Amino acid sequence: MARPWNFSAGPSVLPEVVLQQAAAEMLDWHGSGMSVMEMSHRGRQFVQICDEAEADLRELMNLPADYAVMFMQGGGLGENAIVPMNLIGRRGVPAADFVVTGHWSTRSHKEAGRYGDARIAASSGVAAEIGGREQRPFTWVPPAQSWQVRPEAAYLHLCSNETIGGVEFTDWPDLAELGAPDVPLVVDASSHFLSRPLDVTRAGLLFAGAQKNAGPAGVTVVIARRDLLGKALSICPSAFDYANVAAEHSRYNTPPTFAIYVAGLVYKWVKAQGGVEGLEAANKAKADLLYGYLDASEFYRNPVEPSVRSRMNVPFVLRDESLNDAFLQGAEAAGLLALKGHKSVGGMRASIYNAMPLAGVQALVDYLKEFERRYG
Repeated sequence: MARPWNFSAGPSVLPEVVLQQAAAEMLDWHGSGMSVMEMSHRGRQFVQICDEAEADLRELMNLPADYAVMFMQGGGLGENAIVPMNLIGRRGVPAADFVVTGHWSTRSHKEAGRYGDARIAASSGVAAEIGGREQRPFTWVPPAQSWQVRPEAAYLHLCSNETIGGVEFTDWPDLAELGAPDVPLVVDASSHFLSRPLDVTRAGLLFAGAQKNAGPAGVTVVIARRDLLGKALSICPSAFDYANVAAEHSRYNTPPTFAIYVAGLVYKWVKAQGGVEGLEAANKAKADLLYGYLDASEFYRNPVEPSVRSRMNVPFVLRDESLNDAFLQGAEAAGLLALKGHKSVGGMRASIYNAMPLAGVQALVDYLKEFERRYG
């Protein structure tokens, strides 16, 4: 029986071969007689799994030795608190700046305000005229030259792919050019992590919830420049202090062992696809197919400024929204799951992460055409 196509924004589709391997090894990992879920996190078997996952991720991301890799708990939302607890006080007066381009960067900004002076350096939260057309709030990105970054800020935070709004940064700014050479960039890359090459050395810290492209829910990847570690606020729990986690190779406390194991299988799958570069080519082809049809249709509309459209999360609306329920019911009957948009923006959303093959996107486009033929 063929599996349906899962367009969930997260937790999301995983490579089928990864699921099959995890199932095959469920009761006995490599002759150990134990499931990974039963292993001591300090035993040699899990140490091998964890260290191998880190080594594969380092290879995929081309990470230099002066960047620590940490597998943590709490998800991207948890990191909205863990990042400021570790970094906001690093220069004395606790202060950080934020580029707000959607739901997640808004939440990051709000959470950081619990730990210091969180200031908005730029925001797309208003309508704007771009390229001769009016853009709604959070469907565009403020040009970097307009950002007001304080030179004394502990860091500048941005969300490089807004999962809900479908806005993606295609490049990260050089903060020296913005008059803030000593301000490190902090990037929430959760929903496009491993989908395209990212030069992490242009950031001081990057984090990503694994449940989009890099594994199951339960583990969050944090990549941080080592010179930023060891400056946590006194209120920071020891288990969330990056210095502790890095020093113990993600095993300071009991980590999400099974989630790290599955994430490691995903990294090996990414390598088998030609690495991040190979996946970028596949992801571009999928996005071009879907956006190409949406743009050619008068029945559907994507609201995002074309230059910052996400390759991973594609929101769209039906011009006649009274048809939404019929659209979703028909999609599910056709084996196309989780297409309903986030409640904060409505409409539809297709998340076409790494593990979604081109055939799945083609099946969606075929359904879009058929639904338009019937109701357009």
